[in-house]
Amino acid sequence: MPLPKTISAGPRAGENPVSISELIELTNDLRTSAADKISGIQRVTGSLRMLALNAMIESARAGTHGRGFSVVAAEVREIAANVGLISEQLQKELTAQIDSLSAHTQSMANAAMGTRMVDLALNAIEIIDRNLYERTCDVRWWATDSAVVDCAANVTPQSADYASKRLGVILNAYTVYLDLWLCDLHGKVLANGRPDRYSVAGLDVSQEPWFVQASRLTSGDEYAVGDISVAPGLKGAQVATYAASVRTGGESHGAPLGVLAIHFDWAPQAETIVRGVRIEPEEKTRTAVLLVDAHRRVIASSEGTSTLDQHFQIETGNQSHGFYTRSDGTTVAFHATPGYETYRGLGWHGVIVRRPD
Repeated sequence: MPLPKTISAGPRAGENPVSISELIELTNDLRTSAADKISGIQRVTGSLRMLALNAMIESARAGTHGRGFSVVAAEVREIAANVGLISEQLQKELTAQIDSLSAHTQSMANAAMGTRMVDLALNAIEIIDRNLYERTCDVRWWATDSAVVDCAANVTPQSADYASKRLGVILNAYTVYLDLWLCDLHGKVLANGRPDRYSVAGLDVSQEPWFVQASRLTSGDEYAVGDISVAPGLKGAQVATYAASVRTGGESHGAPLGVLAIHFDWAPQAETIVRGVRIEPEEKTRTAVLLVDAHRRVIASSEGTSTLDQHFQIETGNQSHGFYTRSDGTTVAFHATPGYETYRGLGWHGVIVRRPD
């Protein structure tokens, strides 16, 4: 028996569309209502059967005078049997159809939730991409500053002091950085913007990945970047380090003179981003927002500052984005970095993890 069509294909003018949660509630109400009504029919059927049985007994007692009554009793018993059969068929069909409706509704709810989670994962990685794009612009711009170029070209106590002061002025205007380092071509730090806080002049950074990359850049239009790391020279702070080559005359294709490195204060900035993703209040206690790097290290988490030693494996299926549910009921949504402008990204992912109730 087909279900009556009580849900329209779409809202009429002036009507509000039914949400998926409301549809689930309506389905559950329908299940309860159908069970109640069928139970009522079964009670009536039971009463009819009992009435028929009593009538048969009384007609037998009445003998020949009860024969006519026995015919009525037999009819009542047959009606009760037919109603019982119809009730059983109705119960089976309604149960199957309501189960199917419930499954489809839950599937829609899961798909809607997963899609929203993917959007949130994209939101997290897009915000950090745009933020780090600005860092690539900053380092290439500041590498052309005359004080930086002059110091790299002719290192003297005076030029180093002036470059340090100039870098300090920049830092005062850009609070997202811990420090800025000017290095020579051999990886020795010549000057930094906060010498009173970080005594790094003379530090050898020639083995740092960002310096190795920067020493190979072919023009001032390029930049180098290292993975999120703990910087001993910055009191163990987590940093995203961007570097660009310092060149003669500040020209893009001038001869290389040194390397400028800018250390983005990663932990507090990243924490602000992942905690700022708009998770519904009722979902926050069981939902985590993560940033995961190309090595699957957790580099930021809304549930606490990352120590950079945790890993989170994403089952991407070679897709740039999507969601899946683990055997324990945990839903994981992910989105790969799309990059922003000239910043291609570093193979990171935004990840949303939603634990079951």
